[in-house]
Amino acid sequence: MENNRNFFITIALSVLILAVWQYFYVLPRSEAQREAAKIEQQRVEEQKKAADAANPGASTPAPGTTAPGAIPNAPGGDVVTVAGRDQALASSKRVKIDTPSLEGSINLTGARLDDLKLKHYTETVDKNSPEIELLNPQALPTGYFAEIGFVGNDKTGAVPGAETAWSVDGNPTLTPSTPVTLTYTNDKGLTFKRTFSVDANYMFTVSDTVQNSGSSAVSLFNYGRVTRYDKPAVASTYVLHEGLIGFTGTEGLQEHKYASVEKDKQYQPGKSTDGWLGITDKYWAVTLVPTEKQPFQPRYAYFEDGRHRYQSDFLTDPINVEAGQSATVETEVFAGAKEVGKINAYAEDRHIKRFDLLIDWGWFHFITKPMFWLIDTLYKFLGNFGLAILATTVIVKAIFFPLANKSYASMANMKKVQPKMLEIREKYADDKMKQQQAMMELYKTEKINPLAGCWPVALQIPVFFSLYKVLYITIEMRHAPFFGWIQDLAAPDPTSIFNLFGLVPVTLPHMLMIGVWPLIMGVTMFLQMRMNPTPPDPTQAAIFTWMPVIFTFMMAGFPAGLVIYWAWNNTLSILQQGVIMKRQGAKIELWDNLVALFRKKPSPAE
Repeated sequence: MENNRNFFITIALSVLILAVWQYFYVLPRSEAQREAAKIEQQRVEEQKKAADAANPGASTPAPGTTAPGAIPNAPGGDVVTVAGRDQALASSKRVKIDTPSLEGSINLTGARLDDLKLKHYTETVDKNSPEIELLNPQALPTGYFAEIGFVGNDKTGAVPGAETAWSVDGNPTLTPSTPVTLTYTNDKGLTFKRTFSVDANYMFTVSDTVQNSGSSAVSLFNYGRVTRYDKPAVASTYVLHEGLIGFTGTEGLQEHKYASVEKDKQYQPGKSTDGWLGITDKYWAVTLVPTEKQPFQPRYAYFEDGRHRYQSDFLTDPINVEAGQSATVETEVFAGAKEVGKINAYAEDRHIKRFDLLIDWGWFHFITKPMFWLIDTLYKFLGNFGLAILATTVIVKAIFFPLANKSYASMANMKKVQPKMLEIREKYADDKMKQQQAMMELYKTEKINPLAGCWPVALQIPVFFSLYKVLYITIEMRHAPFFGWIQDLAAPDPTSIFNLFGLVPVTLPHMLMIGVWPLIMGVTMFLQMRMNPTPPDPTQAAIFTWMPVIFTFMMAGFPAGLVIYWAWNNTLSILQQGVIMKRQGAKIELWDNLVALFRKKPSPAE
């Protein structure tokens, strides 16, 4: 009984931490951040109007002439407040992008990737829901783009940057089988030829060739940046990283949340010759993979001049181009969904150092990764992630069966000697030391290990957290249906007993969304706890009585996949415990406890 109580108390504390974090931190912070975003947008617009009124004749520095060693800032730009995305796209000439996974366009002003939608992902589970808009033009409040350019000097003249007007050379549509070539020639005899190519998924390759037709050698720098003017609408959490990210140089992984970079303004690790950097969300990311031919300086920054913006960028060492010669530099741009298989394939096939870290597997990655692999592999056979989770639970149970068998056997033996334990407690009620010595002697005589029940608990808690992590961070679980009303295993059960599971058209607060699966989980937990004798201590008895109810409310806000796992795990535990207790000759108290619970208690007068 002692081991069983410790099991539930340990799990309760673990789930309580997650539940409190979700109810009192994530949900309120999400609403607060949405409101803060609106206020921030209004402030930016007012600041911009004030700046324009104070400096009506202010001019922008000529593009491409930034001092060596400095990346030109992304211009502030105006925010479209009346028209929307379509007008912002129509305001510039563009090259169409059409692949099996992506649709959008390249802005010929700056040759930017600033219009990208993900064909296979929608905002909600509704079949008519719009596609995810990953990249947006700078003029929008949600401006988000990737840009490759050069930093020149007086000898180079104006080199490609944010304001450069490129020309299309030949094919005007970018597909996996048809690259697009852009050209630009400046007044110093430098011709820039930029070729965009893309695979069937999410990786672009940008190849820049600089042809020097002048009479003297020139030196210029190549830069790349991912710039974002807003933050995710949903508040970030401690479960995974959202913000600026990269893996470069000897420092390795760099993760800077939006709040931290707002405070510190800039992080600049050491130079590198390989790696990647960019900005990541929960399910999507935009990253740059600089060429391995040139050392580069990575940087993660937050700018407050004009419009506030976040930026991950790099600047290469000087690229020298002799007169009559040419030089080529290549940059890869990942822009898309963080699908585990594709991310791993890019890391291996393109030799991108630790690109797998773009997915935040967490500290328990050595458990979380195998857990995902197992669920994903079972999904390929079963065709449903919910069934894969159920099958995973059976496999985990089988792996832990030897330990669980010892645990339940120890618990059964503990029940057999409970009368002797009560006798010792009563005999040495005033002497805790002798009581403990007598207990240890009893354990030794009966060959009982009171700690045997701790191992299954200790090992299953990391499994529980790893499954929670898999459901929370992997895009494969996003909008993955089960059966019936569960259309998204990564979201909470959408039903509630308090509106009769949808029959009463009432909008309920999150804490009252107690759906069918949380109720099933609560019932299975109740039955599992009733398989053991009721604790003699009234406080412990009350805890055991109300714990399933508390868990039902706590787990209701968790992903449905996790609740289904917990309910199925409880069901298997009931069967497993029943078999082992029967084999050990210990009485199963379930029926007696249920009868006693619902039997009318005699009044004091009786």
